[in-house]
Amino acid sequence: MKYLSWEEKNIIASDGNVLDEKIVTDMYARGFVFTRIGKGVMQQTRAVRIDLSKFELSSENRRILKKIDTAGVIYREIALPLSATDYHWSLAKTAKDFYEKKFGPGIMSAAKIKEMLTDTTKSNFNTMLSFAVKKEVGITPIGAAICYKNTDILHYSYPFYNLEHIMIPKDIGLGMMTLAIVHAKEAGLTHIYLGSLQRPGDTYKLQFKGIEWFDGGPDGSGTWQTDIEKAKNILK
Repeated sequence: MKYLSWEEKNIIASDGNVLDEKIVTDMYARGFVFTRIGKGVMQQTRAVRIDLSKFELSSENRRILKKIDTAGVIYREIALPLSATDYHWSLAKTAKDFYEKKFGPGIMSAAKIKEMLTDTTKSNFNTMLSFAVKKEVGITPIGAAICYKNTDILHYSYPFYNLEHIMIPKDIGLGMMTLAIVHAKEAGLTHIYLGSLQRPGDTYKLQFKGIEWFDGGPDGSGTWQTDIEKAKNILK
């Protein structure tokens, strides 16, 4: 699965740290997103985001939220990196199995997931949204999303969940994303980034109010578009 990118930049400062969050936010506004390639590495892509000032739940969004609420799905935000006591190998295994079954072997290794969750010297991501099912018998973890967050934006990225778990409702992937969008709006953020538009299957990201996508290219130019039909035609 080749990732669509037009330009790559490393925003590591001279002292070895990632540049301040305002610069990071500005890079996202130019169609760049953090990647798993390495610390500070950002790639310009056909990014997709929601202007949260324009977002409101549609009837379909409400249907999805009601469905996962009925199933007992809950979530919480956890700061990264995870400590040695907080990290468990099952997180990386769930992610590896998810990406292998969804996209094929070799897409994501358990070692890379562990790195993103525990090693700030190599990872750009600072937040994990953890999802679980709450029942009378207790709370059962079912999945997570590895994210970047600052005072303006949330980049919802690398979601995964247990594909075999009997407690998971059918639309859990979309439900997790919708919960993250609501979470970002309630937190007072300006935008939530939902990755990129690359494959026909990515059209599900275009169903939310306030959606925008970055129409860029190898010449370095690009603007944020709101024409959903144009995006769908590109993805065909």
